[in-house]
Amino acid sequence: MITTKINKRYKKWMLAAFVLLLAAGATVWYVFTEKFTDTAEVKAAFTVNAADFIKEFRQDMKAANARYSEKIIVVNGIVSEVEAVDTTANIKMVDTASGAYVIFAFQKQHLSEAKAMKAGDQVSIKGSCSNGAFSNILETEYITFKRCAVNK
Repeated sequence: MITTKINKRYKKWMLAAFVLLLAAGATVWYVFTEKFTDTAEVKAAFTVNAADFIKEFRQDMKAANARYSEKIIVVNGIVSEVEAVDTTANIKMVDTASGAYVIFAFQKQHLSEAKAMKAGDQVSIKGSCSNGAFSNILETEYITFKRCAVNK
């Protein structure tokens, strides 16, 4: 009789563990296969000037992160540097007075547009603001963007 109760309890625990494992697997699959809408087609929540945007983050990083993090933003400014390799391209806009910068990582389908940019170009870039932070190594503030596209 005791063996029967233990077997029933064991089966219930195994079933619960299996269901939890299945749910965890489905969640992991969803996260790793998630697709995003092309940023060029998404309406921006904010349009900002790069210099003012950097200044806002330098003045109050916490408030600026709360306001802009994970939002689609159009940033207008002058390209300071283009870091292009075969599969990626990063565009930087630097505040020359402070050394703080905004860096944009472009979506695969927009790499050719990013690689065509040159330092000194006046551009408008739309992307998802990851966040701003302070780099102890570089001793400056930076703001990162992902899934970027040239704003047209």
